[in-house]
Amino acid sequence: MELFDKNLLIRIGKYLKKKEETIAVAESVTSGMLQYAFSNIPDATDFFQGGLTAYNIAQKYKHLQVEPIHALSVNCVSPLVAEQMAIEVCRIFGAHWGIGITGYATPVPESGNKLFAYFAITYKEKVRLKGMLRSEEKHPPDVQLQYTKTVLQKLATVTK
Repeated sequence: MELFDKNLLIRIGKYLKKKEETIAVAESVTSGMLQYAFSNIPDATDFFQGGLTAYNIAQKYKHLQVEPIHALSVNCVSPLVAEQMAIEVCRIFGAHWGIGITGYATPVPESGNKLFAYFAITYKEKVRLKGMLRSEEKHPPDVQLQYTKTVLQKLATVTK
């Protein structure tokens, strides 16, 4: 069973290899699914620098330099947090491209019992694309998979 669109992943990989550019990811809500997807692209070692999964504010602050006062005020879920995650993961891994994603895969009071996430895609530490994702899925793994697939599709639009 294929979780991800193999052709999409191959296209992203070919683009990065052709440009001799690299990518790294900082995840929260997707819990490593982006890292899994990138690791399954042929010749991933040529462009995938790695990733970091930081699930709480302490780890996002310690490893990704997320501004703590803002992060605390939004439960670590905002466009700014996603941007900071994407920018810092580029610095950590020395990558050209970065992805940051944070959000909710399970309804909780802090999210108004809604399922949503924010993502940011950066290139050379500048935001190229950012946005909000919503989900109507019922099971957290399905929500995470939907977010991951959507971010990969968004990445493909800026790496043409």
